[in-house]
Amino acid sequence: MRFGPVPVAEAAGGILAHSTPLGRRKLKKGHVLEASEVAALAAEGVTELTVARLDPGDVTEDVAAARLAAALVPDPKAAGLTLSAAFTGRVNVKAARPGLVRLDPQAVAALNLIDPAVTLATLAPLTRVAEGTLVATVKIITYAVPGETLARAEAAAGGALSLHQVTRRTAGLLLSELPGQDPKISAKARRVTGQRLKALGVELADVAACPHAAAPMAEALAGLGGEMLLILTASATSDAHDTGPEALVRAGGTLERFGMPVDPGNLLFTGRLPGPEGARPVIGLPGCARSPALNGADWVLERTACGLDPTPDEIAAMGVGGLLKEIPQRPQPRERAKAE
Repeated sequence: MRFGPVPVAEAAGGILAHSTPLGRRKLKKGHVLEASEVAALAAEGVTELTVARLDPGDVTEDVAAARLAAALVPDPKAAGLTLSAAFTGRVNVKAARPGLVRLDPQAVAALNLIDPAVTLATLAPLTRVAEGTLVATVKIITYAVPGETLARAEAAAGGALSLHQVTRRTAGLLLSELPGQDPKISAKARRVTGQRLKALGVELADVAACPHAAAPMAEALAGLGGEMLLILTASATSDAHDTGPEALVRAGGTLERFGMPVDPGNLLFTGRLPGPEGARPVIGLPGCARSPALNGADWVLERTACGLDPTPDEIAAMGVGGLLKEIPQRPQPRERAKAE
């Protein structure tokens, strides 16, 4: 592609680089100039225009963007994504349903190294998205790119973007309660958990409440419905042998990990509970899960809902980026406590 100023008499067929007034109207940037428009501009005294001219084999911005997006997401329905129509060299990729972003970071990096005019911006891997969330945008910066350059970008894209879609559609919630506890505490926990699950397209199918003791909790947990099980205890879990984990073990389950390097969210535990249809994942929610604010339990819950059950090693790796925003509901927020 050739780009630069040309005498107005030679501008016909060129792509206008800058918006230019013509009588009572304006020719917008990106407009392909017609001979009649060039003549009219000359009659108004315009002597020079900045235009882009395509070389043989060049692909215009919209065609290039559409081709690259199609290479990136060759089967949008299967990927759980939608592609917009190309406009000004851009195609937006959006989520068609709830899920987690699935992509190949190396492929994205390789694509963006091919030519500065060919760009792809995405959300981070495993970002939770709802229907309609913008997941990625393809943008061709120049008015056209060489066909060979586009072909290399298409090869690098190679279906590198899709969604991990929700595979577990129901969950059960076990709430433990202390003597004299305000009923509003359990009601809020149930409401907030339901909202959390709904954002993922998961139904809170069963809720049980029982005294905060290992034996009644184990019994309630064994009878709880749902493809994944959540436990929210009235008193914070402070050890792998505390009431919540002990209830899981007494119910015949296995404790896989207690504690995570994410704050808020440290006091989470995970495990599995065998059943007639196979083992179900169990997540012991930290107390901060009573708030709708983001916490470490969200990361574990989102992955589990998509069938990506985090291993103990994967939970340990969440410490990088695991210092989340402070929330006012904490009894002693880190910075406030220090200041006081």
